[in-house]
Amino acid sequence: MALRRVSRNESTEGGCFLRVRTMKLGTSTLEVPVVAVGCMRLDGLDKAAAGKFVETALEAGMNFFDHADIYGSGRSEEIFADAFHMTDDRRETVLLQSKCGIRQGMFDFSKEHILEAVDGSLQRLNTDYLDVLLLHRPDTLVEPEEVASAFDILESSGKVRHFGVSNQSPRQIQLLKKAVKQPLIANQLQLSVTNATMISQGFNVNMENDSAIDRDGGVLDYCRLHDITIQPWSPFQYGFFEGVFLGNQKFPELNRAINEVAETHGVSATTIVLAWLLRHPAHMQPVIGTMNLGRLRECRQAGDVHLTREEWYKVYRSAGNKLP
Repeated sequence: MALRRVSRNESTEGGCFLRVRTMKLGTSTLEVPVVAVGCMRLDGLDKAAAGKFVETALEAGMNFFDHADIYGSGRSEEIFADAFHMTDDRRETVLLQSKCGIRQGMFDFSKEHILEAVDGSLQRLNTDYLDVLLLHRPDTLVEPEEVASAFDILESSGKVRHFGVSNQSPRQIQLLKKAVKQPLIANQLQLSVTNATMISQGFNVNMENDSAIDRDGGVLDYCRLHDITIQPWSPFQYGFFEGVFLGNQKFPELNRAINEVAETHGVSATTIVLAWLLRHPAHMQPVIGTMNLGRLRECRQAGDVHLTREEWYKVYRSAGNKLP
């Protein structure tokens, strides 16, 4: 299956080149699409479907792919490389991010494991380098000096160009930065309109209610202050992988509000969910997990939609989030 070369700022929908909204990733020079394509479920597709999925993403200008060594026990990375028909020339048309640190029954940020995990991802992805490596969830046994040594080796060898973290609090990031000299440009965190504690806490400062509880050390403000891009994961999920809220009878008011805003903008509800995240001035980069081609295209449209302040708050409140 031959894939067409797509620039980092354009898509080819309808045979025409369209501008795709991009952003800087953290303090790096990387120019990335505002929506990242998550590859966690890629191992659930056969070869033909995986090829079509990757082709559709590229034709839509969505060339930033998020991986992890544990996705499909490594199969998702292998399937991507095969579906993309990885070559040195084609490698330059995509941006690849992967994560490491989760092992069976434990987390592991040891120097040995980080280096071994990256080599494994590079082999499976059939590439010489990762554009971004994230540490996947915090390891309480982390030795910042070991991480720093691993990062130095990966950077000097050209195996990893940029670094970040996932699901880490400000203090955990600060602990790493005691030794790590590379900028940490991204922090992948769970965030959706139904899982918005990092936003709700900011509304309820000094209040005597549950929403005032600081569960993450003020990670939203910290990332904004330090130019760390938040990458929301599970933007359509409620709870911890309990299901999607779109079309879910548990959330009638939320779906009604989303559908009304979607109708106003002439787009789908899927598009509005991501546009809601993109409207936040933190300049987030949501990571989507859909393998559905139609929804993939709807996700791409989110960068073209700008919600009004009234629309943003309407969706926020409709999810049961209360303003003080």
